[in-house]
Amino acid sequence: MAQKGVQLDRETFSCSICLDLLKDPVTIPCGHSYCMNCIKTHFDEEDSKGIHSCPQCRKTFTPKPVLEKNTMLAALVEQLKKTGLQAAPADHCYAGPEDVACDFCTGRKLKAIKSCLICLASYCEKHLQPHYDAAPLKKHKLVAPSKKLQENICSRHDEVMKIFCRTDQQSICYLCLMDEHKGHETVPAAAERTEKQKELEVRRLNIQQRIQEREKDVKLLQQEVEAINGSADKAVEDSEKMFTELIRLIQKRSSDVKQQVRSQQETEVSRVKELQEKLEQEIAELKRKDGELEQLSHTEDHNQFLHNYPSLSALSESTHSSSIKFRRLRYFEDVTAAVSETRDKLQDILREEWTNISLTVTEVDVLLSPAEPKTRAEFLKCSCEITLDPNTANTHLLLSDGNRKVTFMMFKQSYYHRDKFTECYQVLSRESLTGRCYWEVEWRGGAVRIAVAYKNISRAGTGNECLFGNNDKSWALYCDTNRYIFLHNDGQTVLSGPRSSRVGVYLDHRAGILSFYSVSETMTLLHRVQTTFTQPLYAGLWTWKDGATAELIQFK
Repeated sequence: MAQKGVQLDRETFSCSICLDLLKDPVTIPCGHSYCMNCIKTHFDEEDSKGIHSCPQCRKTFTPKPVLEKNTMLAALVEQLKKTGLQAAPADHCYAGPEDVACDFCTGRKLKAIKSCLICLASYCEKHLQPHYDAAPLKKHKLVAPSKKLQENICSRHDEVMKIFCRTDQQSICYLCLMDEHKGHETVPAAAERTEKQKELEVRRLNIQQRIQEREKDVKLLQQEVEAINGSADKAVEDSEKMFTELIRLIQKRSSDVKQQVRSQQETEVSRVKELQEKLEQEIAELKRKDGELEQLSHTEDHNQFLHNYPSLSALSESTHSSSIKFRRLRYFEDVTAAVSETRDKLQDILREEWTNISLTVTEVDVLLSPAEPKTRAEFLKCSCEITLDPNTANTHLLLSDGNRKVTFMMFKQSYYHRDKFTECYQVLSRESLTGRCYWEVEWRGGAVRIAVAYKNISRAGTGNECLFGNNDKSWALYCDTNRYIFLHNDGQTVLSGPRSSRVGVYLDHRAGILSFYSVSETMTLLHRVQTTFTQPLYAGLWTWKDGATAELIQFK
């Protein structure tokens, strides 16, 4: 009875939130008591609602109650601890919502430590003892505590299911064996478990082997990530150093040119000013002489005139104006032209070398290439901004709309550049294509070749080495109102497909994929190339017939 009283006291002085003895107990206005930290946490969680409530009686408080330690209750708890409360089962021994409770405990139930598959009940340590002491119960099958014991009972016959029907792949009871499962292949559940256990071990072995393989792969991938990061960091660091050196060199050359120009400017200005001073002195001398001669001309004494004339009429040596060469405003234009030429050459070099650098970067090995797009929306995610290079355009081609549209003209334009196609009516893009790219071409008024080509394709003449699709440096789709033809290395493939004034081009440079699509309300594949591209590619357009146009579509 004493122990029962202590047990009652323990429950009385327990916090209903943590189910443990009260720690720093506080009593809120409704009269219920809690641990200081427990109720504080509860109220903090309700701050967002603006209303605070008691976890037990749900009474609400506004504003939030001020929490102060209940010293009398705290003293009682401490005294109870000293008078035997510790002998009661610890709170963590009682079954919570997630635990399996002992089926034989009355009042507050303890946690079960075993479940019996014969009794179909769960037991705490105290109530399990008969299974260890009583001979009939020692043969019962004890397992870890389970909430699913009732699943072992046949719902139809309310008997324990000890048989496994292989025909229907389900557990059954003995009565089921004599009823709807009569004639089926059946075995004791234990025997089936033994067989399945063997299969399970084989499966586990396979899974463990796969785990080891995958862990090894993960380790290798991690090493690969570290190698990629290390190599990339070093490449960035080294390239930054080299570009810094290049920038420093350009800045030094800029400073040198500035210094030389200023030095020459100073020399030339000094020379001109020296000559200017001489001329000004000569002008002053001449003006003075002119004044003396004018005065002499008014002398009435003939003898005096004749006496002074020889000395006054003599002039000092004159600076000949014909020796002064004026260049007007062209003194340093040659310097500007030379710097401009150097700039253009440097831009060309950087443009060409940047392509090589970019291609080298994209050649870094990857584990998996992205899947080729299937829908137009997916293709548009790969779209790239492409413009045409006027320096490559044949003189019969007029570029417009931000160098995205080309129009064939019967008359030639006078602009010349060494990169132009001299005879073939075609043009290359300014941008190089080395990754995954998608673009569309709208064509009207005449035949068109939509192509990709290496930059070193021949530019002079009308032979196959120049024309898109007629050599090993270019791939082209020929389109007119009646047909499509794929062209490469002087080979032709006549294609079928819906006629459309718009053609889509998909390029995966790394994977060596080049695809042409007829684009209307849907996309239809016209031709797909699988090869190896050894250089950066450039988009190309060829067209012929006065007024015929081809335009690279700009996506918004």
